[in-house]
Amino acid sequence: MSDLEIVRNLARGALDSLERNRQRIDDLNVYPVPDGDTGTNLTLTARSVVDQLEQTTTEDRPGLVKEVTRAALMGARGNSGVILSQIIRGAAETLGSEGEIDTNVVARAFRSASDAAYRAVRKPVEGTILSVIREIAEEAEARTADDLDKAALLKELVHRGELAVERTPEQLEVLREAGVVDAGGAGLLEIVRGLAATAAGEPLPEPVQREELTIDAIHQELSPYRYCTAFMIEGDELDADSIEAELEQLGDSLLVVGDPEALKVHVHTDEPGRALEVGTRVGVIDRVEIANMHEQTAQRTDRLLEAVPDAPPSASGVVAVVAGEGNRRLFESLGAARIVEGGQTMNPSAADLVAAIEATPAEEVVVLPNNSNVILSAEQAADLATKPVEVVPTDSIPAGLAAMVAFSPDRPADENAQEMRELLESVKTGEVTIASRDVQMNGLDVRKGAWLGLAEGKAVAGGSDFEEVAAAVAEQLLAEPRGIMTLLTGADEPDLEGLLKRIEERHPDLELDVHSGGQPHYPLLLSAE
Repeated sequence: MSDLEIVRNLARGALDSLERNRQRIDDLNVYPVPDGDTGTNLTLTARSVVDQLEQTTTEDRPGLVKEVTRAALMGARGNSGVILSQIIRGAAETLGSEGEIDTNVVARAFRSASDAAYRAVRKPVEGTILSVIREIAEEAEARTADDLDKAALLKELVHRGELAVERTPEQLEVLREAGVVDAGGAGLLEIVRGLAATAAGEPLPEPVQREELTIDAIHQELSPYRYCTAFMIEGDELDADSIEAELEQLGDSLLVVGDPEALKVHVHTDEPGRALEVGTRVGVIDRVEIANMHEQTAQRTDRLLEAVPDAPPSASGVVAVVAGEGNRRLFESLGAARIVEGGQTMNPSAADLVAAIEATPAEEVVVLPNNSNVILSAEQAADLATKPVEVVPTDSIPAGLAAMVAFSPDRPADENAQEMRELLESVKTGEVTIASRDVQMNGLDVRKGAWLGLAEGKAVAGGSDFEEVAAAVAEQLLAEPRGIMTLLTGADEPDLEGLLKRIEERHPDLELDVHSGGQPHYPLLLSAE
């Protein structure tokens, strides 16, 4: 059998094993983000290699290595797929440089695969696909002294891989909290399982039974960034390190791998356009893929919840109108069941709110409009909905967050609403914005483009100095003794160092809670309670 035929058979076996377990691996996916696509990404990456092998006529080993590594790089999908492309590169380059391939060469190939994977990741994390390939490589090296043929060695590596995957929750807290093993490691194990079965001439084992996932595994926190962005850069003398350094400023889960003529880029970011600009400055970009990870996470959650039909609905749930990704995460962390995007200049309709109310998995609903312009629409939605609805007339995001502290899903909506209204009586809110025109408010003359500070809806300060205006708002909110002040920075995030220092000096017993809210139009929102 020629090298090409052998490689084709092994690659098909690996792909078949992955495809049988793709959905299970997708469901396990909680790290680095719970977007439910690790099994799919690994499968598509492996399929690109198989497709290339099916159409190639190359028989010489160096040529095969070049085609396989190129296909893996070009077809790599997602974070896991890019790492797999480097595992394939490391193994293929070692196998292609040897004459006869025995168990010693196989062990060196796994070691090269592990080293390449670790080199690809700027900040390697244990408890992931990296740990699993490293342990498999260690086992291969330890077994070289045993009298094993290649098929028997691969079977032993499957066993070590199973143990490595089982250990991943011990190594990574997010897996331990969710009660699952690492999806990438589980996918790599299926690849090795497929290789072992093919090498032994045996049928693939039955797919591993899908695990019963806990609610903690199903409900996972969203990525701080929205877009999974991947693309190829082709050019001459591409500098991976400088490209990586520039992209690192835009997000996380960054991978830049390949060679000086072709690089694969993967990054999680809120600014995919800027990431693509980095590529176009140094070469030609191709194979651009941009996925909304927040949407993928929601789809994963909905899919997994279909398997949990017995989960009783809450007595009540919260629908909140929110602007800004950071604010969205804050409301969700406090228990909001549905978020409707909206706020100043982008008010949702009553129909939008009714849809969110009906989609809330609770018998009754509390709506937090979080903007004075949305309160009327919220009340209309309450009249139109088919389930009992209470509207708590929160007129700002800080007020809504304060109200969420009083929420309990086990209480009916009217009791939650009453608790929220009582709590809001002790909450004062303010904001700092930029005057869009010359205004005269509350005895203040504020010029267009100047900072404008409001407390409880009334103008209290204006001028060119952000810190002075923000400090005046803070002092107005703290005119009476307060225990905690919350500050939410906007999309145009101001420097708060001086402001926070001033507040701490004047109110040493006050607790300051600062979050990146990401809301438009208001660089700073404040509340005191």
